Amino acid sequence: MFMFQGLVEGPRRRLAQAAVVALALGLSAGGSARAAEAHAIAMHGRPALPADFTHVPYANPDAPKGGRITWGILGTFDSLNPFIVRGLAVQQMRGYVVESLLARGQDEPFTLYGLLARTVESDDDRTFVTFHLDPRARFSDGKPVLAEDVLFSWELLRDHGRPNHRQYYAKVAKAEAPDPLTVRFDLTGANDRELPLILGLMPILPKHAIDVATFEETTLTAPVGSGPYRVTVVKPGASVTLIRNPDYWGRDLPINRGLYNFDEIRLDYFREANGQFEAFKRGLYDFRIEHEPLRWHDGYDFPAVKSGEVIRDSVKPGTPQPSEFLVFNTRRPIFADIRVRQALTLLFDFELVNRNYFFGLYSRVAGYFAGSDLSAYGRPADARERELLKPFAAQIPPDILDGRYRLPATDGSGRDRTTLRAALKLLSEAGYDLDGTVLRNRATKAPFTFEIMVSTRDQERIALAFQRDLKRAGIEPTVRSVDPVQFDQRRLAYEFDMIQNRWDQSLSPGNEQYFYWGSAAADNPGTRNYMGARDPAVDAMIAALLEAREHTDFVPAVRALDRALIAGFYTIPLFNVSEQWIARWNRIERPKVTSLSGYLPETWWSKGQPQAHQAK
Repeated sequence: MFMFQGLVEGPRRRLAQAAVVALALGLSAGGSARAAEAHAIAMHGRPALPADFTHVPYANPDAPKGGRITWGILGTFDSLNPFIVRGLAVQQMRGYVVESLLARGQDEPFTLYGLLARTVESDDDRTFVTFHLDPRARFSDGKPVLAEDVLFSWELLRDHGRPNHRQYYAKVAKAEAPDPLTVRFDLTGANDRELPLILGLMPILPKHAIDVATFEETTLTAPVGSGPYRVTVVKPGASVTLIRNPDYWGRDLPINRGLYNFDEIRLDYFREANGQFEAFKRGLYDFRIEHEPLRWHDGYDFPAVKSGEVIRDSVKPGTPQPSEFLVFNTRRPIFADIRVRQALTLLFDFELVNRNYFFGLYSRVAGYFAGSDLSAYGRPADARERELLKPFAAQIPPDILDGRYRLPATDGSGRDRTTLRAALKLLSEAGYDLDGTVLRNRATKAPFTFEIMVSTRDQERIALAFQRDLKRAGIEPTVRSVDPVQFDQRRLAYEFDMIQNRWDQSLSPGNEQYFYWGSAAADNPGTRNYMGARDPAVDAMIAALLEAREHTDFVPAVRALDRALIAGFYTIPLFNVSEQWIARWNRIERPKVTSLSGYLPETWWSKGQPQAHQAK
């Protein structure tokens, strides 16, 4: 019989290297496996923490409770419902107010531990998953969390939720409640080993407090959830205040010890990036995640930094490096030809931009899993990858398959002739010729022009630099700066030619990859397939990684996916970020140990508060 048995916890970096281990489920001596209740479930391998763990290693179990933390968020909001497409929602409703059946272990690639569900069970083939609810679980209005709420949430989000919810939950063949605290999902035919974990992360909403008829409408009404906080004050578009629920049912769970330490969380919204930073300098909010190298390099020289009141932390997570890209919207005819996309990739002068704008702080690789064992860039395909990609061999260039492909490198002068000649050759093959200083379509004589949409100063600087690069080839793009609200609305509706975007990846990529670049997501508003990729090779590689049980199958499938995406030239890689830059006022403390996934504000606490056991 198999069980999810806890392993002795090793060093964090060992977990980072063991992104995927050999066997997804334990087997009995006879080689068969049957379901047993367990405290956790892992996508690959076994949970690192045993059933009797007392707290997660990246949290301080004695962290004091009390005080307030203020977030500074760029943008605005018009809804408190993050589970629908419509509106700009407050994302912190997820986790802080609305909980899921299981909670992520942030020190592991993809392992979930009991939360609303005290235990979970599945079989070796993952043809079903059963959740046993904690009888102590309560919504904030005091009503118990029951199996009928889980079934209600599944049906509601399957039929009315965001595209990813509809896509995932529709794979369930049947759902039933054998008793008021047990829910069983029949996954026959899904052929998706990640689906039990996806269902474990499903937000659980109260059946008695949701009007199905109006669920897809935006609302500023405070939601009823089972999480540690309740919404108390909402100032439309400006701020939301959360107060810690003194009767929170799960405050003593091992997965929660040392988490959610502030009595009050205030979310303040700022429409403009410079004003947001100035507010931080004045102490109007408590921490900021810095994404702009110029600002990180020389913008933190104000008095509070010099006096030690503001602390700067550089955190290096163990996950794939976040990467920024200029994204081609291939739904637009001008970017439908891959040769055009290859040519524009050649014209971007990374060496010049990195030196002048980023102080050499960034690196640059092709692909979407940079800095991890999952990346295919610069690595020859092994036999398993070649086998997976064999049906699509015609569309994977040999240099991408054997690891020789490298992003174009310029001399950093902004006038590199070699890359310019190669780009013009590709553009000519695609039907464009130089007419004096203007590149025109050979058939229509229309000039080659498009719009780069940006929403921040840093994005604008990159776009303007690229505009100068393109002008050398006779291309005259326009750079359009819009506010974050309009940017998000247009991005979600695919109403753009080119944008800057980043996809954050984990060490256990799964179903979300369909949401990022699956063909079915290409014309479905609200997904993250911003480039409009419709590639059978990409779809097949996502299916392969979802079917994998062992790392010897999983890692090659992810690398093969990476190669298929690189070969499509859907984006221009801009740079990779190896560290998280965090600035905080010293009234906020954080644990000395950082999780594999990086910074976690839910583990922080207010300096000078009494110990946790004195103030609950």
